[in-house]
Amino acid sequence: MTALWPGSWPGTRLDDPDAAERPARGTERPAPDTPTGRPTQPADRPGSPSYDDLLADAVAASDAPDVVFALSRHGRRTLRTGGTAPAPPLPREDLRYEIGSATKTFTGLLLAGLIHAGELTGGEPATALLDRGRPAGANPVTLAHLITHTSGLPALPAGFFLRGLPAWHTNPYARFPADRVVDAFLRHRPRRRPGTRWRYSNYGVAVLGHALAAATGTPWEDLLTERVLRPLGLTGTTPHPHAPGHDAPGHGKDGVAPVPAFEAGGFQAAGAVRATPHDLLAFLEAHLDPAAAPPALAPALRAVRVPVLRRGLTHRHVHTVAWFRHPTDGGPMYFHSGATLGQQAFLGFRPGTGTALAAVCTRRFRAHDPFLATAYALLAEERPGPPGADGTGRAGTGQP
Repeated sequence: MTALWPGSWPGTRLDDPDAAERPARGTERPAPDTPTGRPTQPADRPGSPSYDDLLADAVAASDAPDVVFALSRHGRRTLRTGGTAPAPPLPREDLRYEIGSATKTFTGLLLAGLIHAGELTGGEPATALLDRGRPAGANPVTLAHLITHTSGLPALPAGFFLRGLPAWHTNPYARFPADRVVDAFLRHRPRRRPGTRWRYSNYGVAVLGHALAAATGTPWEDLLTERVLRPLGLTGTTPHPHAPGHDAPGHGKDGVAPVPAFEAGGFQAAGAVRATPHDLLAFLEAHLDPAAAPPALAPALRAVRVPVLRRGLTHRHVHTVAWFRHPTDGGPMYFHSGATLGQQAFLGFRPGTGTALAAVCTRRFRAHDPFLATAYALLAEERPGPPGADGTGRAGTGQP
């Protein structure tokens, strides 16, 4: 693993401001295990399918009870819904969907906003915030380590499997509340020095949420609402289940068996968010054009596009504080997927083509599931923009 621009994150300007928009050296191809989808077909080629047709095909290919694919291209939205289940009373595009680990993109933006507001630096030891007066030690786990999955923490805390086993097929996370997450972290003894190894960890981002709450004296869900959801006008986004009929119901791998609404327990910052497709698209559109976002969030929206580390063979995997980043011929593609026991989600955007995609479905992930591969391939489609477009959705204005 290689950290990019040591000391420059968080908060300081890169020496090369365009570096965030260029493919990293050695990353000209997606990773071998990345779904690449069907060959691309430019929109101006005779017989090329429209985005509406492509979205309809994606909905059908996803093979789930409820499916929504919502795409924004230079500010113009196209949305298609469908599924194998009868249409619900409320239109599918108006329901809230569980986005699982894609919640981390909201938490990453929240942290970036607190840093750019001068309230945090990202270098604070999480232990010192969660247990005031306790020495942080020589190599503490910092907030930056937690959001970048370099803390050395495992995917889940010690004791999680045993405690969650009675509800393993319904809601295991609900059986591990906030106090247990924090206590497990304070007892944990890392085997490796933080910052030396990348390991994806729901546990780490959950701890981050509690550390942010301790640092600000505000619960994570209130922070998220005040600093991210309300400024962006995301009224259809929440970290809690709502009344039946407003939240999309999840289903098991067979696409038939109902699954209870997901309860995140002490893992809210890692996976609690549920949102309407329209809200998810608005969230992504703000990343495409930070200049048009509320001024208080614009610096954070720019910051979460900046790569902070590379890992893997030839360092082909590039990460920001909130997103996975892959190169394409049309510039970098940012994305994050998520899943709960009964739903899946994919969020992604490409500044170079002015494209954003939010896709959700209500079927638990299964072997060879087509949903994520279909969404990834759709976002990776190479299509020229309208004449004069520069990738921001506005003609001739330059990068935001």
